[in-house]
Amino acid sequence: MISKNKVLPYVACALIVVQLLLVLVSWIWSAAVPASGVRSLLSGEGIRWVLGQFAQLLATPVLVWILLLAAAFGSIRASGMLKWQHTYRASRARIVTVLFLVVYIGIILLMTAIPHAVLLSADGSLWPSPFSASLVTLVSFGLMASALIYGTVAGSFLSLADVTQALVRGIQWAAPLLLLYILLAQLYFSLRFVFSA
Repeated sequence: MISKNKVLPYVACALIVVQLLLVLVSWIWSAAVPASGVRSLLSGEGIRWVLGQFAQLLATPVLVWILLLAAAFGSIRASGMLKWQHTYRASRARIVTVLFLVVYIGIILLMTAIPHAVLLSADGSLWPSPFSASLVTLVSFGLMASALIYGTVAGSFLSLADVTQALVRGIQWAAPLLLLYILLAQLYFSLRFVFSA
């Protein structure tokens, strides 16, 4: 994916240039107009912030969502779910997968649809609630489990190594997204630091 992607290097380079410009502009602006409230990324405070907060700032739910959805995507592609096959094993795998999805959705409904359900908020609503906060996680796990069940029954996954490789392949496919996430997140949080009074 990375070697075939012709746009990624230019986007990454552009984000790095914008980040460097922000460092320079914040330094000049804070020195030229001290009363503006703009903070410099080259000041002692700015350097401590960049080096001390880098990992904590990147550790957002978005990073976890990218990883989970990528693993789910990889398992779906490797399982053969997207190829409509007319074999006995494939039709049996579809039936077992649909049964799993019915049970999975039923369990989620029990945890959200009845009064005082465990995934509802304190006032009984869905938005915001533990359900809305875990929606991407629930979808990702449902997709992964469906793909792994389908692939096992259909014969696409013959060993635990096949399952692991399918999950990892999705993350490998999403590696460019991870790089873009790191660059965009750093730029976003740098802008917030510079312009927050």
